[in-house]
Amino acid sequence: MSITYLEAIREAQARALAEDPRVFIYGQDVGAFGGAFKATKNLAKTFPGRVIDAPVSEDAMVGLGVGAAIEGMRPIIEMQFADFSTAGFNQIVNQAATLYWRTNVPCPITIRLPCGGTSGSGPFHSQSMETIYAHYPGLVVLTPATVEDAYSMLLEAVAIDDPVIFCEHKLLYYHLKAEKLPTEALPVGKARISREGRDMTIVAYSAMVHEALAAAEELAGEGFQVEVVDLRSVKPLDTDTVMASVARTGRLLCVGESWPWGGVTAEVIARVVSEGFGLLDAPPRRLNAKDTPVPYHPSLWAAHRPTARSIAGAARNLLRM
Repeated sequence: MSITYLEAIREAQARALAEDPRVFIYGQDVGAFGGAFKATKNLAKTFPGRVIDAPVSEDAMVGLGVGAAIEGMRPIIEMQFADFSTAGFNQIVNQAATLYWRTNVPCPITIRLPCGGTSGSGPFHSQSMETIYAHYPGLVVLTPATVEDAYSMLLEAVAIDDPVIFCEHKLLYYHLKAEKLPTEALPVGKARISREGRDMTIVAYSAMVHEALAAAEELAGEGFQVEVVDLRSVKPLDTDTVMASVARTGRLLCVGESWPWGGVTAEVIARVVSEGFGLLDAPPRRLNAKDTPVPYHPSLWAAHRPTARSIAGAARNLLRM
């Protein structure tokens, strides 16, 4: 029997609710309906009064969550889509992110963002928001790429005393499966070597990890050994693991689904160049989505985001240098 990425998120929430009476879930249609993607299916029945439907106001949702966190609760706020979180942006970056620094009172709120593109979703339901939130001190930004991390990192997010932006990729909800839930996991802030190699390093996160792994497998057929690093979290960012990988391979390609301007990929390259320039045998490269709003048409969307094919092509160019 297998468990999907989405089911792992649901199971993590169920466990958090069962183990800690301070935890509650708040969001639009999370109660009887079970959430837009069914991440809270049946939880309202199991935990009456603790899985609560919210008004259609992301600003109000986050504001309530911040207030509850101040009073000692540990709210999980579900956004229907990551894009809609911008309606609560002020509450997230000006209230939740700064609260501890201003008042010495922790703000243990977890905000779940169903992020990234799917075929036909278009510009209002496909954005990758991790870069925006990682810009602000005080926020922890997590980007789980596996079923195991979706489960363990969500549980850790709820336990963290800081506000957490939990970026769960919609494309992985049903397509990604594992045999069982993990009993142990890497801590937040620690990257994982998803595939070992010696010829170059590809750094990726969220759904792009799987595209990078597919590209590495393709390149293996051509005699290249490509190392893939899954960042797992982008704030904090595990520079040490990235640097150690580049020290082994001498080449770096960073891949992200978000837009290129000021992105996570740019931050990784900036750190490697400033702290480990002498480790590089070739100029580092990055591959992101096109710098346009996400298109609706499936064919245009497929060309808009990085894929295993485009990653393999970028990697070949770098390997020739």
